[in-house]
Amino acid sequence: MYTREDLIKDIKNIGIKHTDTLLVHSSMKALGEVDGGGETVIDAFIEYMKDGLLIFPTHSWETVNKENTLFDPLTEPSCIGILSNLFLKRPGVIRSWHPTHSVAALGKEAEEYTAGEEKTNTACPRSGCWGRLYERKAKILFLGCSTSKNTYIHGVEEWNNIANRLDDTLQEYKIRKPDGKIIICSQHRHHSPIKDISVNYDKIQIPMLHRGIAVKGKIGDAESYLCDAKAMADLTSEFLKKDPDLFLHNKPVPFPWFG
Repeated sequence: MYTREDLIKDIKNIGIKHTDTLLVHSSMKALGEVDGGGETVIDAFIEYMKDGLLIFPTHSWETVNKENTLFDPLTEPSCIGILSNLFLKRPGVIRSWHPTHSVAALGKEAEEYTAGEEKTNTACPRSGCWGRLYERKAKILFLGCSTSKNTYIHGVEEWNNIANRLDDTLQEYKIRKPDGKIIICSQHRHHSPIKDISVNYDKIQIPMLHRGIAVKGKIGDAESYLCDAKAMADLTSEFLKKDPDLFLHNKPVPFPWFG
């Protein structure tokens, strides 16, 4: 059974610095038995990252949709896992106001980082929290989950103006502010010409490992990957210039592109 101290040691050993900007995609199940469960996992990350910025995706696209258009950042649960929901409840955590693809942050410049997403009109805008990962030279940790669970690559496709990735029409959402007032946010929802385009996002794992953009390690029992966000976006953009439909098929990235 893993303790908080065990997890902190593993977090450090995979290459995370306590001053980093770190976004965590996570699978609690993959970690194995942890003394204190998910709360201990959150404790470990918060303690280690006390001098940095810790971020968890807190998406709500599953429940905030065309049928239910109201998003309340204070009460809407995350649809992407136990750890993201536990993190949301921690004192000092600030959630962005994006109606479907919010993130929550704690630490240095969290308020600045999460501000203004209610003024955007796509799922992962360059001017929003996902784009700010690039500016901050953040790290993205895939904690026991596949690198196909990579919302950031949705953003990279958006930023490269890849065709047929967003709905043409705008969906109107309502956001309830902390004072109870409602504001309107209209968004172009994600669109995929195949059933789930993200299943092919993990094809950049081998090129990232080859280039040293990603490293592999273990946190608890969880096989994990730590990636450099800026370098990941640059490499993916390089690939998309060669093949804009790179993620519409499961063929591997040709080795000469990165070897």
